[in-house]
Amino acid sequence: MKIILKIGIFILNIIYSILKLFPVQNKITFISRQANTPNIDFILLKKELEKDYKIVILCKTLDNGIFNKIKYFFHMFKQMYNIATSKAVVLDSYCIPIGILHHRKNLKVIQMWHALGAFKKFGKSIIGKDESKVKINVVNKLSPEELSQIMGMHKNYSYVFASSNLASKGFKEAFGCSEEMIKIYPLPRIDLILDKNNQKKISNKIYDKYKNLKSKSKKNILYCPTFRKDSNDIKYINELINKIDYSKYNLILKLHPLTKHNIIDDRVIIDNEFKTYEMAFISDYIITDYSAVVYEIALLNKPIYFYAYDKDSYIDKRDFYLDYDKDMPGKIYTNIDKLLSEIENSKYDNKKLDNFLNKYIAKCEISYTEDITRFIKSIIE
Repeated sequence: MKIILKIGIFILNIIYSILKLFPVQNKITFISRQANTPNIDFILLKKELEKDYKIVILCKTLDNGIFNKIKYFFHMFKQMYNIATSKAVVLDSYCIPIGILHHRKNLKVIQMWHALGAFKKFGKSIIGKDESKVKINVVNKLSPEELSQIMGMHKNYSYVFASSNLASKGFKEAFGCSEEMIKIYPLPRIDLILDKNNQKKISNKIYDKYKNLKSKSKKNILYCPTFRKDSNDIKYINELINKIDYSKYNLILKLHPLTKHNIIDDRVIIDNEFKTYEMAFISDYIITDYSAVVYEIALLNKPIYFYAYDKDSYIDKRDFYLDYDKDMPGKIYTNIDKLLSEIENSKYDNKKLDNFLNKYIAKCEISYTEDITRFIKSIIE
């Protein structure tokens, strides 16, 4: 398997060397395999950068199944051509052609990771762990470490964006990059999260779809658990659903896109249309566990409660860059009754929330989008 992979990479580099003969255009390419449509960060940057540059956005997930893998393989040739003819490439996840190919020296590659902050460990930090995508021994006992090395996992970056100086420690470990490569630029989406007009516009759309959420007699609770590969969380999700007092509260369930539970309950709003932080606009309380959405929700100054019923086992599988017990901007519970009682009877400690934000999300100079736009222009002009 190792020999086959190396031969394949060698052939792709030959093809890429031909593509590099094409003239470099005044172009910036954005690449993601997180979704099949552009994320809001790409859209916001495109709006600013397309005034001066040609912008290409390539978004395609690498799905299971041989047919999907073949489709992605051919999609890589489109990536290769645009990388070869661009001045800069912006990523929000690992990109195979960036990792395995030999690029022009003046190509600028920016890793703008799709999640705010450095919370759960990812990238090189979790190679071989249960939650890693590089965890299964391949044919001929090729280890996850060997596979990641051959595939150039998180190699060839010029810069890596981090959300704060403190968070940069996690990004350095995840990408194996130097201090000089780290630049403190939180994601552009923060501009939208903090924009009062956007909050009002999105809130009205949510109320139009879910009219009972506007009830003055009930508070809205948003529950957004992180993805678990073993799917054992369904028991705890159902327990929460059954423990809510629906005479006082509306429950909004916002599952991770990869979570495949089939939950049907007329008492619960199970939303697949709006982003999690958008549902937080109209929520009074938020319950989560290990989701990086905690940074986005913290920006809204909403009370956050942590339902971490499997904390010890999750740490073994994934672990964190921060001290989960000390750093979270809210109390941590393993018992849902105690958590719901806290929502019912206690005041929330907003000072802890403010301290959390100050540590992990840096302030912008102009706007988060404009700061990144200016930086990208400065490195390619």
